[in-house]
Amino acid sequence: MSRRLLHALPALALILSAGAAAAAEPPDVVLGASIQLTGPVANTGRYYRDAYQIAVDRINAAGGVKIGGVAHKLALKIYDNQSDVNLSVRQYTQLVTQDKVNLLLGPFASNFALADSAVSEKYKVPMVQGGGASDQIFSRKFKYIFGTLAPASNYFGSTVEMLKALKPAPASVALLYADDSFDVSVAQGTRPLLKSAGLRVAMDERYSTNATDFNSLLSQIKSKQVDAVLVAGHETEILNFVRQAKSLAVAPKMYSFTVGVPSEDFRKALGPDADYAFGMTAWLPSAVLKDRWFGDAEQFAQAYKTKYGYDPDYHAASGVADVEALAQAMESANSLDPQKVRDALAKTRFDSLYGPVAFNAQGQIDLPQVVIQVQGDELAEIYGAKGFIAQPKYPMPAWNAR
Repeated sequence: MSRRLLHALPALALILSAGAAAAAEPPDVVLGASIQLTGPVANTGRYYRDAYQIAVDRINAAGGVKIGGVAHKLALKIYDNQSDVNLSVRQYTQLVTQDKVNLLLGPFASNFALADSAVSEKYKVPMVQGGGASDQIFSRKFKYIFGTLAPASNYFGSTVEMLKALKPAPASVALLYADDSFDVSVAQGTRPLLKSAGLRVAMDERYSTNATDFNSLLSQIKSKQVDAVLVAGHETEILNFVRQAKSLAVAPKMYSFTVGVPSEDFRKALGPDADYAFGMTAWLPSAVLKDRWFGDAEQFAQAYKTKYGYDPDYHAASGVADVEALAQAMESANSLDPQKVRDALAKTRFDSLYGPVAFNAQGQIDLPQVVIQVQGDELAEIYGAKGFIAQPKYPMPAWNAR
């Protein structure tokens, strides 16, 4: 054997040893998603991107997910659907068929989840999503879609209960809603609630998604002297609605919105004009909500604000719960097999920073909505399952009297 070869053997052994060690490293578990990172709803879409990332980082820092005694790290494969439903469907198809991701996380918005869940069902890859609440998503008897938002049909449930308890109770109500699947589900569920509460519905009007002109609806509210206005829509629509209400001096006794009020950006965008607005949320950053990876919801909120520079709302909390649900299910199933993970998700029960996660037979969880209100610089909890938590600022004064 030549002297040169003898000198090369130790180096060759080191290379082979390093290669064997690298080969022994368990592969990442890849979670795929298509999210609105640009386009009209990108401001909300970012909650999900950021929530998925902070959850993955925290789980990996704790050692990853343990399957068969082996710790696997999580990785994300995320595409920007540019707020385009058709593009989102194509991207989820690519994630499953070409990228070969292990499991799926969801997009934002019910119309996206409604379309994208057909991909997870077709290819039998579980999707856990906290961005779509429409009852339509879960009424099709699909087996591979799981959701961490409460049913859209009951979003105004706690608000209607509060309306009955207000002094004076509103004599009439306007129900306004966008024509997408989430807001249609909200309206369908709210109508019987209002009827059961004995509240007179003076207006029941549908408007086009992404509408920018609410002058006609606001004029009707003013002419009919409606007391309470319930609006189901997206954040940009609600911003336009409030700004135009001020310009037309339309000030009923109260406004309540399905979105926006819990969001720091919404309140900053409107400034003092956000005052008196009611909304609802299934989550607030309470230390009572314990969590395996973050400690509790309060610690999570602090970590999120430190990392991203803005406060999380229920969108972010539900996004983290989505990742945690998949992690729990993989460990419970002791497998990466999509069918076994799906079956584990159906039986999963755990406490999270978002609240207790347990999916019903349709694949959805149901957390109670707390009525909240913007009161000056504060976001106040007003009404919950046990009645009033704090005094509401009601009725709302005229715009020129604030």
